Amino acid sequence: MTPATLFIADLHLSQARPDITAAFLRFMAEEAPRADALYILGDLFEFWIGDDEPNPLHTSVSEACRACVEQGTPIYFVHGNRDFLLGREFAGRAGVTLLPEHSVVELYGKPALVMHGDTLCIDDRDYQRFRRITHWPWLQWLFRRLPLSWRLKVADCMRNTSQNANQAKSMSLMDVTQLEVERQMAQYHVELLIHGHTHRPAIHQLTLDGKAARRIVLGDWYTQGSVLEVTPTGVELQTRAFEEQA
Repeated sequence: MTPATLFIADLHLSQARPDITAAFLRFMAEEAPRADALYILGDLFEFWIGDDEPNPLHTSVSEACRACVEQGTPIYFVHGNRDFLLGREFAGRAGVTLLPEHSVVELYGKPALVMHGDTLCIDDRDYQRFRRITHWPWLQWLFRRLPLSWRLKVADCMRNTSQNANQAKSMSLMDVTQLEVERQMAQYHVELLIHGHTHRPAIHQLTLDGKAARRIVLGDWYTQGSVLEVTPTGVELQTRAFEEQA
């Protein structure tokens, strides 16, 4: 069997979309255990209000991840803009390793920069301002100590506000800024960048310091699954049909 490392992002799992959850659990049971490693690059969940939320969906996901890890496939998780509060308690239950928001990993002898991707969208200044505020450690500390019912209301309000704001923004504004892509790749000395967030799956070819480089964007899981397979000989963006489509 050819060695392969798998990448997924932007599943936005929620109880409102059991079809996505079913596809993810099937992927975790049938495909992920055969991989050398699985990287989840953010927004696994639609929202996350704390590791203490007694949500059956979270239990199903953590059990699926734990089973995969126990079969020998390590799972690495990078926070997204929807689940940036996911903490060490859930990671411990699931057996996953939390990575910094920008991490360089070795893929069959070659370094790659992996991230969720929202830090590349610097032209969207309103979002970047919001991101800075919500990542203040003291504010996150305070939020985690609010009653669960309050946190649910805050999360629902923030989600609605984000959806309304995004409807008024152009697609180009919410996409990555090419200069920021090149700056970050140069900063981390890589010729391969893998990220999600923009929901625009593609393999982009670029040139950095006269050398060929690539930026790979993962797709979302709204209408079908999206998986990046990296092997020692190449990369491939793949799709997975949901059960009713299969």
